[in-house]
Amino acid sequence: MNDILSLSKARKKKTRAEKEKSAEQNRVKFGRTKAEKKLASAKRKKTSDNLSAHKRDN
Repeated sequence: MNDILSLSKARKKKTRAEKEKSAEQNRVKFGRTKAEKKLASAKRKKTSDNLSAHKRDN
């Protein structure tokens, strides 16, 4: 004889699995590592500093 299966628990388990799958896809699609974020921030700061260093006074 098979075990008793709670349909509500099975339904909840299925939705959790689907949400986790979509979350994983979003992490791959939109996520950046901390190192990538830090590098982009450093590049922006360097560009900004370089631009402000070359401004002429009126």
